[in-house]
Amino acid sequence: MATITEIAQKANVSIATVSRVLNYDKSLSISEEKRKLILETAENLDYQPPKRKKNNLKRPLSIGLIHWYTMQQELDDTYYLSIRLGIERTCYEKQIDLVKIFKTNDHYELDNLKPLDGVIAVGKFSDEEIKQFEVKFPIVIFVDSSPEEAKFDSVVIDFESSMIKAIDYILNLGHQRIGYIGGREYIGKNLKALGERREIVFKEYLTQKGLFNPRNVFVGSFTIESGYALMKQAIEQNHLPTAFIIASDGMAIGLMKAAYEAGIRIPKDLSIIGFNDITQSQYTIPPLTTVKVYKEFMGQTSVELLLERVQGQRTIAKKITIPTELVIRESCISIHVKGE
Repeated sequence: MATITEIAQKANVSIATVSRVLNYDKSLSISEEKRKLILETAENLDYQPPKRKKNNLKRPLSIGLIHWYTMQQELDDTYYLSIRLGIERTCYEKQIDLVKIFKTNDHYELDNLKPLDGVIAVGKFSDEEIKQFEVKFPIVIFVDSSPEEAKFDSVVIDFESSMIKAIDYILNLGHQRIGYIGGREYIGKNLKALGERREIVFKEYLTQKGLFNPRNVFVGSFTIESGYALMKQAIEQNHLPTAFIIASDGMAIGLMKAAYEAGIRIPKDLSIIGFNDITQSQYTIPPLTTVKVYKEFMGQTSVELLLERVQGQRTIAKKITIPTELVIRESCISIHVKGE
């Protein structure tokens, strides 16, 4: 079992900083990147926090966190990592025991788990997996997906209005040739492709305005490497749009590298908008305009929904849609300025 000293040495920070991060000290001034590094280091070293005082319930609550992504996938695209940290922080503050449940050999091994008051399933899941969760656990809350809305609580992002907001911003800057770079997600043993809401809204909204061009849509996976490869593909086709909306900041960072290598200047030659507002986005060159998603708040909200079910005996399903915010930085420029 790891100690705070070992975590501090591994993360190259002070013991006091580690202690304050692990105790979710809100007064601590520390970058989001460093905070996440400390939390991930603690998890990798199997750190176990000291026992806390009992909560006010008759018995300690114990809930499960079902992971869709692997730990490595979380590190490649921190969207789900941030949701998980929101769940962990809220459980810590509310003195709830949290059990992490990972997929092994393409399935979830649930038979040997201790009894849980409920689970929070983060990500997308097949009908078969959802049925397995429903049979095994008394309460199931979904985050970032909303299956069987009359039955299960869920927390999702308003991706539809987010995409429209991003497109309108680009249009108001005078851009008419707008492209999209995004990813695909798959579920189940047969790897069934899921519809991507941002891509669907992008196509429908620009089609309504008579501006949609399928040649400007490039789809791969939600990784930096895929963003880089898709931008290279777009460059090779030799008909770049004047602006791209990109489905994740990680993909946008890959795009920026490919653009730099090709001598394409952002934003002078190409305006771009990302999604998620990860920590690195404000440090790219130029700083990335992006849609801010309140990922940790999604995690917090899912715990609160589960507590409503357990403590209040609520039986009617509830779906909560979290709004987003367009964070304007320096990666977009007016087309009129560009032409001067």
